[in-house]
Amino acid sequence: MRVDFPIISADSHITEAPNTYTDYIDPKYADVAPRVVETDDRGDLYVIDGMKRTIPMGLVAAAGQDPDKLNTKAKYADLPRSGYDANYRIADQNRDGVSAEVIYPSVGMVLCNHPDFDYKKAAMDAYNRWIAEYCSVDPQRLIPLGQTPMRSPQEGIADLEKMKAMGMRGVMLPGEPAQEDWDSPIYGEFFDACIDLGLVPSFHILTSQTDALNRTRGPKMNGFLSIIRGNQDLMGMFVLGGVFERHPRLKLVCVEADAGWAPHFMYRMDHAYNRHRKWLTANVSRPPSEYFAEHIYMTFQDDFVAFRNADQMNWRRLCWANDFPHSDSTWPWSQEMLTQQTQHLTPEQVRAILCDNVAELYNLDTSVLPVGGDLLAAA
Repeated sequence: MRVDFPIISADSHITEAPNTYTDYIDPKYADVAPRVVETDDRGDLYVIDGMKRTIPMGLVAAAGQDPDKLNTKAKYADLPRSGYDANYRIADQNRDGVSAEVIYPSVGMVLCNHPDFDYKKAAMDAYNRWIAEYCSVDPQRLIPLGQTPMRSPQEGIADLEKMKAMGMRGVMLPGEPAQEDWDSPIYGEFFDACIDLGLVPSFHILTSQTDALNRTRGPKMNGFLSIIRGNQDLMGMFVLGGVFERHPRLKLVCVEADAGWAPHFMYRMDHAYNRHRKWLTANVSRPPSEYFAEHIYMTFQDDFVAFRNADQMNWRRLCWANDFPHSDSTWPWSQEMLTQQTQHLTPEQVRAILCDNVAELYNLDTSVLPVGGDLLAAA
């Protein structure tokens, strides 16, 4: 795909290095910090104290692998080095024709569901220190987001201020805060701080208890289909709970939950509002779809339905991503996929979804970024 503008991935990841937590965590948590354990039968695993679930690194860094060869068993030595060493990252961006990436954690997604908020705070602080250092290699092309466990709104604001000082552009929030829920008025000052500091809040799939429990029926693949449910619940809560009505300047990101479902979801909310608002509580004064369309950005990889139905949504809120280096990534064939799936869109829509929307959201200077169409030749 040859374009004359930068192509920005709105959702890419890192593979947390073996020392991400052990070397950067508060010393009093050093003995229980998330760490890599080598096994003979399952490869290298990230183990998190207090959680039964271990994280096999094979699928975390399986971008570009043949589907028939995907394997959870892998050693760090066999993983793409750019996932944990930023000095190799730009070469892999170029190979995919990507000019810049908004970078999310991998192990940090699982940490969002840790039951101990104090432990979670120590681990997320460690990650923030590590990812700031990782992205410092090229802060124009590597865009870091921080994490906070949200033990309290006041501490959350303090965390935002630290992230801002470290060069972060946003914050990935856990699906469940420690106090009440996200539509509670107690988080009003926190959301105001996000706006004032220019730090965009986002919710990634697999960071809510709805995802963590994964109580689905039928074959294991059926569980894969349900992983967007946690994000749908969150988006509905923000809209119907009146968060956007109380904070009209707030924007947030629904990350890696696809977007093709959004037109029906907006219709369904409006149907409930128009027909059942007398007995179904909703803290909004306008049709819910209006809040959704204005305030929620959505990232997706190869969601053909989203591309095909862009006109049924606010396409100024759609943001493409390559999800590198995860197993669901479109790397390194993103350009082939985009050529096929965007051919019915106008040039204005293509540029918006691949560049302008995410650049405006995170206040990125696209003039300093390489043109996406030139990167493949550089690779």
